Amino acid sequence: MNKTELIAAAAEKSGLSKKDTESALNAVLEAVTEELTAGGKVAIVGFGSFDVKQRDERTGRNPATGEAITIAASRTPVFKPGKALKDAVAK
Repeated sequence: MNKTELIAAAAEKSGLSKKDTESALNAVLEAVTEELTAGGKVAIVGFGSFDVKQRDERTGRNPATGEAITIAASRTPVFKPGKALKDAVAK
């Protein structure tokens, strides 16, 4: 399912127009992005939580030459599903 299909499905379930649903979805995604960018966490009970994980600098290998390279430290977003979502998918 892509974003357009998600908007159509949510509009059908909520009874809102596709335009209103798209605006709401964009606002939610923007709010989550802003919170994660600020280093925060977003938890939606029953669905899951979005967080930021710090990855330390590490040494890797160039697969073509075998030369050791340094991979810079970075922050990456992570999602941990909640129990209700895990149970729904498992059925």
